[in-house]
Amino acid sequence: MSVIEIKNLHKIYNESEVKVHAVNGINLSFEQGEFAAIVGPSGSGKTTLLNMIGGLDSPTEGQIIVGGTEINKLKAGKLIDFRMRNIGFVFQAYNLIPVLTAKENVEFIMHLQGVSKQDREKRTKELLIAVGLGDRINSRPSKLSGGQQQRVAVARALASKPKFVLADEPTANLDSKSTENLLDIMEKLNKEENITFIFSTHDARVVKKAHRVITVEDGKVISDERK
Repeated sequence: MSVIEIKNLHKIYNESEVKVHAVNGINLSFEQGEFAAIVGPSGSGKTTLLNMIGGLDSPTEGQIIVGGTEINKLKAGKLIDFRMRNIGFVFQAYNLIPVLTAKENVEFIMHLQGVSKQDREKRTKELLIAVGLGDRINSRPSKLSGGQQQRVAVARALASKPKFVLADEPTANLDSKSTENLLDIMEKLNKEENITFIFSTHDARVVKKAHRVITVEDGKVISDERK
């Protein structure tokens, strides 16, 4: 059964009176527990597609159904709540809050969800240990390497126990060893917790790990291969 359905999806940007068709009639579906990569050159539409799946951008036309909810029809407040409770995001730029420690960054979304202090602390400790940062719980981002910051970002994305994690170029700023460690962590969580991971990437290391590779060019899906 599909947990994400994308039907006839279009996204048109109007730039200086020129229409840019970033996503052009895409139809896709994802099953629970997939470990999939959306690939393509810069400007192919892969990040726009990922952002629309996550409700960070809205389509010009078409439907995005996530966990049975047509998210493109939700009003702003309902969409924010839906994202907070169902979708975890990992960004290329980490987007950690610099004045907060690793622990506080991971706890932040659970605080918004109203999770008790005891449960927040337990979940945070488990996640930071899982991503190999049990000894850096009280470190602020400025005291962490790029790879460590991205692992905090993964822990934060998983804090709310999301059904889906969307990762936009998560390895772009990482060296080979950090990339390998991060992908191993994500794959382990995918297998053990059945979390659906969808990457937007042009990194061959991510593509190699992915169990499904969707290639996008000029806003269209040109191939969809399962390994």
